[in-house]
Amino acid sequence: MARLWDAGRVFRITHKILLTPVRKDTPNMRYFRKFSTALLTFPTTGHFSPKIRNLSTGGVLRASSKETPEAPEQKSTLEINTKSGKLVVTTSVNKDSVESLTIEKDKKNAAKEPESASEDSSWPNKQKRMQVDFDPSPLERKFITPSRAMSDFLLKPTDLESLVKMRRRSPHAEEPYITVYSRKDVEAKAIEVWGSRENLLRECLKQEIEKKTHQQNIFTVKRRLRDYRREIGSRTSVIESETGLFGTSGKVVLTAIGINAANFLFKLFAWISSGSNSMFAECIHSLADTINQLILAFGIHKSNQMADSDHPYGYANMKYVSSLISGVGIFCVGAGLSFYHGIMGLVHPEVVEDYSMAFLILAGSLVSEGATLVVAINAIRKSAKSSQMTFREYVVRGHDPCVNVVLTEDTAAVAGVLVAGSCMGLSAFLNSPIPDAMGSLLVGGILGGVALFIIRTNVNALVGRSIPETNLKQINAELESDVMLRAIHDVKGIDMGNSLVRYKAEVDFDGRELTRSYLDKLDLKSMLEEVKSFTTIDEVELFMLKHGEKIVDLMGGEIDRIEMKLKKKYPEIRHCDLEIL
Repeated sequence: MARLWDAGRVFRITHKILLTPVRKDTPNMRYFRKFSTALLTFPTTGHFSPKIRNLSTGGVLRASSKETPEAPEQKSTLEINTKSGKLVVTTSVNKDSVESLTIEKDKKNAAKEPESASEDSSWPNKQKRMQVDFDPSPLERKFITPSRAMSDFLLKPTDLESLVKMRRRSPHAEEPYITVYSRKDVEAKAIEVWGSRENLLRECLKQEIEKKTHQQNIFTVKRRLRDYRREIGSRTSVIESETGLFGTSGKVVLTAIGINAANFLFKLFAWISSGSNSMFAECIHSLADTINQLILAFGIHKSNQMADSDHPYGYANMKYVSSLISGVGIFCVGAGLSFYHGIMGLVHPEVVEDYSMAFLILAGSLVSEGATLVVAINAIRKSAKSSQMTFREYVVRGHDPCVNVVLTEDTAAVAGVLVAGSCMGLSAFLNSPIPDAMGSLLVGGILGGVALFIIRTNVNALVGRSIPETNLKQINAELESDVMLRAIHDVKGIDMGNSLVRYKAEVDFDGRELTRSYLDKLDLKSMLEEVKSFTTIDEVELFMLKHGEKIVDLMGGEIDRIEMKLKKKYPEIRHCDLEIL
């Protein structure tokens, strides 16, 4: 044991060797080799592992040696505990007296040591902050509205009076703030009121069964809807405004209904008196126009109905639906019957009769249909001018489908009257029913073309049509000019009908500008003093959570401000959806 009197010095030398490149001829290496040789020649029957603690370095030295007489190679191992972990220093001498030194980390204990061992040893009293818990079960930060608290937890307004109220931003533009409660407090109050969670669940299940039973009765449903409308103080009603039946489109449609109904009666009398195939086609044409325009009037009336829970975006598309039905009706009834009667006139020709009364009625129809056509053209010109569009672009895009239907129907009616009159004149001149039957086929072709145009324009509108590119670029430029936004992406502007637009964009907020806007409302000196007084990381975390939550609320307020600015400058935007990237 006397040979270990200088083990502390050996440890310091070994530690120095670990920190410097190993060279065989250095004094430290020679001293370490000499000490290893002494360990190898020390008489022992098994393992030798004395512990020597050096007070200056705080390290622990373990020395062990194994003698293997059969092996030509001799080894010596030193285990050193350092701050970065356990190191194993091995020296070996082979049969040729060549010495080698190996330094490696102990792999057995490396996996067991924590990754932050060095930090924990350098700062034994380090505080660890609580990490974010992504488990959806905690309810500490969940909010619930009063209506949901009463419906989901079966509470009364008096039960909610004792709970802590919080004000949050409202999702509706007309309501700046809403009152919410902590879901945890509401659930605890519900358990207190009902005695236990089992009683609460049992009562909820009972009421759910009763609700389904009531919904099976149509009279109960109507009564509940009536009571609900009385509670919220607003009834679902139809606004008879400039966009309704008494607006531009409505007046055109009502005028067309009156004129086409009168034309149908006169043409029916002319067909009965003359038996002309062309007159029959015109009679069917006027009947189809009258029925289709009645459908259009219903569509205009329905499209102005206010949005409700079943249709949150309103009923504006009812115009396109009614116009589509009108187009299908013209194609099936008007064109179909005209083709049928024309073909029957060719297959089974009849004797030509006196067309005098038919000519007079066609002349009157030409005047009346022309007057309706002029009314529709003037209405479209005014609407196109207000929308800053050309007449053709306004008609092709189908901005006002009801007026477009009237325009195309009256155009086809005028053309049909001219075709029918010409064919009837040829039949009377040639005393042959063939031109009259051909006139019926031509009128059917005109009706089919009009029907296909109406169907195509309304289908495009129902599928979802973008607003004009120039209008979309103007809205985008206004949005990008806001100081809080760095960029906008995935922009969509959808025409909803009734000159209404739904605008959607994904926005990239400027975090610096948002934070600067928040800091402008605070006293930075008092914040600095507050930060200087912090002594624990818990205080820092509470400080960051408080201001971080307020910055998020400020971001929501900025989104509301930007949406209101867009709607004010572009009143046609009914729904504005800005999503944060």
